[in-house]
Amino acid sequence: MISTGDLKKGVTIEFEGQMCSVLDWQHVKMGRGGAIVRMKLRNLRTGSTFDRTCDAGEKFKRVYLDRSTVTYQYQDDDQYHFMDTSTYDDVVLTAQQLGDAKNFLIDNLELDLITYEEEPISVEPPEKVVMQVTYTEPGFKGDTATGGTKPATTETGFVFSPLF
Repeated sequence: MISTGDLKKGVTIEFEGQMCSVLDWQHVKMGRGGAIVRMKLRNLRTGSTFDRTCDAGEKFKRVYLDRSTVTYQYQDDDQYHFMDTSTYDDVVLTAQQLGDAKNFLIDNLELDLITYEEEPISVEPPEKVVMQVTYTEPGFKGDTATGGTKPATTETGFVFSPLF
């Protein structure tokens, strides 16, 4: 069990029967009455985020997640296949489980697989991924009054606006 005083970012708890990761928390002392704790949580199964308020000193069940290294292999429709580098087992995750990480998957990329009781939850990509830009609009001379950003398409099809 973990109390609200021991909460910090990144801790995984069981909240209202769901496995949640603490994104942010704030201890608030009220003028009258006891203190409260405001938490921003992410449901690890659905990926949704929500805010909750609870009394200071309330206790939650702490959830311990396992991490292992996997290598991205290929995509088959809505399923993404990874290979566990220690056991060589095939691990399959859906696009919903991957979230935004699916935009940065390139062949043979090593990622951290997060599991709970042998069930894969999600993957955590490395902080930096080297990708190739496959298309971008041509720049025009004198077109930098508002900054040097323009949309770029990467080899995975992800479109974003980096600073060129």
